[in-house]
Order: sequence, then structure tokens, then C-alpha cells
Amino acid sequence: MQHDNVRNHQRGLTLVEMAATLAVAAILAGTAVPSFQDSNKKRVLHGTAAQLATDLQFARSEAIARNEGVRVSFHSVAGAACMVMHTGATADCNCSDQGVAHCAGSAVLIKSSYYAASSGVAVTTNVASMRFDSTLGTVTPAGTVTIASASGSSVHHVVSILGRLRSCSPDGSAPGYKAC
Repeated sequence: MQHDNVRNHQRGLTLVEMAATLAVAAILAGTAVPSFQDSNKKRVLHGTAAQLATDLQFARSEAIARNEGVRVSFHSVAGAACMVMHTGATADCNCSDQGVAHCAGSAVLIKSSYYAASSGVAVTTNVASMRFDSTLGTVTPAGTVTIASASGSSVHHVVSILGRLRSCSPDGSAPGYKAC
């Protein structure tokens, strides 16, 4: 009598093999998640910094195009920050706690951005408002806008009296930016 050995071959994984595979996958996932979160924080910092730099340059060109002074005003609202680009005086435009910009009188709202505390970045300035002149493109007063991530990296946008923008990172903490 001949035994059929083919019948004794089994397909699939044993419980031990499955547990070992899951353990390796869990270790790999545990090391990848923090790296992914750090990468995401850097991306949010760089994206916010790039958009603010563009907005500051746009304000200067918009003042010249409109032949009217354009302001970039910053407001702290409910633990967050709001940027309002507008014509008129500093006090003519503001933001609600939800980040909705509104202007009074003859002031014209050009653009606004809201930086929620949950976004992972904080936007602060050393001046409440900068006015870009329509004739010369200069700015009064000169100021610095700081974009900082929760991890401690930050980018400074320094706007000179000539209306020029220079971006840097204190101690080189944000890759891609020169140290301040």
C-alpha cells in the first residue's frame, strides 16, 4: 500500500509565523509614525512660511497696482492668529475669533488668512500692521513675522523699510533657510 504524501503538505501560516510577522510590522510602524509626524510638521511650517512670504510680496505689488497704500495687519484671536491685507487705516479691519475678516468704512479687504492653534504653527509679529506705500513700495514700519512650529523650528520674514523681504531661521532650525 502506497501512502500519498501530497495530502500531508499544508498551505498557510502557523500561529507562530503570523505572530512574528505582526511583531515586525508593529515595530516598523512604531518607528515610521514619529518620523512621518515630524515630516508633516516641517511641511506645515514650510507651507505657512512660503504662503506668508508670497502674501507680503503681493501686498507690496498690490499697493503699486492700486496706486493706494495697502496694509498687512496681524491680530491675535482666541489663541490663534489672523492676517488681514487691506486698504485704509490699521483699525479699519479686524478678525473675529473664528478668523473671519471684516472691514469698516471705506477700507477694502484684499485677502485674509487664519492660523488656527490646531494647525501646528504659531504666527507672531513685532508690529501690529505694516503699510506698503503705493509710490515707492516702501513699508512703514519695518517688521518681522515669525512662523514657529510646535517642535521649535521657526522662520522669520524680515520686511525692511524698503519693502524687501528676507527670510531666515534662527540657529538654522528650519532646513532650507539661512541662519539669522
